[in-house]
Amino acid sequence: MKIGVISDIHGNFEALKSVLEELDRLNVSEIYCLGDVVGYYSQVNECCEELIKRNILTLMGNHDWYMASGGFCPRHNSVNDCLEYQRKVITKENIKWLQSNDIQRFVGDVHMVHGGWSDPIDEYLFEPSKEYFSRIEGKIFISGHTHIQTLKVYKDKIYCNPGSVGQPRDGNPKAAFAIVENENISLHRVDYDIDKVNELMIKAGFNDSAYKVLKKEERYYAGFRKT
Repeated sequence: MKIGVISDIHGNFEALKSVLEELDRLNVSEIYCLGDVVGYYSQVNECCEELIKRNILTLMGNHDWYMASGGFCPRHNSVNDCLEYQRKVITKENIKWLQSNDIQRFVGDVHMVHGGWSDPIDEYLFEPSKEYFSRIEGKIFISGHTHIQTLKVYKDKIYCNPGSVGQPRDGNPKAAFAIVENENISLHRVDYDIDKVNELMIKAGFNDSAYKVLKKEERYYAGFRKT
C-alpha cells in the first residue's frame, strides 16, 4: 500500500492544492492528514472542504482543537489574532467536522498522531530519540506539529515528520509531505503560489508578515500583525 501523509496545512489552500496534485501524480492509494488544518492563513473553509470532499482522514491538531473547542492558544497571543479572524469566517459544518476528528490513527504498522505519544495533540518532537520510541509498542511512527521535515531510522523503529504543507519551518519554502510504501518512507517538496497566499492575507486585513515568513525573509513567529 502506498499512502501519502500531510500535516499542518494552516489555512494555506494554495499549498494544499499543489501537494494534492503531486500526490495524485504519484498514484498514492490513500492520503492521511495529521491535523492543524486551520490557523495562520485565510482559506480555512477551502482547506476543510477539500479534505472532506476527498475523504482524507484527518487527525486533531492543536490549532484544530482551539477552533473546535472555542479555546485559544495558551502560548502566543498573536496566534489568537488569526483564530479570531477564522472564527468569523469558518462554517458551522466545518467546525463540526473538526470536532469529529480523532487524535490518533493506526494504518497497518503505522501509528499517526499530530504531536507526540505523550501528548497526541500538543507534544513537540524536535529531536526524537531511540529511547523515546523504545517505550512505545509499534514499528513506524509519524507525527507533525513541528513543521520540520524529518526521517529517522533506528534499529527496529522508524520515525517520520512529513513537514508542513502550509508553513514549513526548516528553511525550505516548498510545501512538504511524505509517502509511505510498506516500510519505505520518502520525503517530498513541491512549489506553490506564495504570492496568491499573500494577496488573500492582505485582503483579509493582515500585513505582509505572512508572506515574509513563507518566503523565509523573516523568522517564524506565532501569528501575524494586522494592518
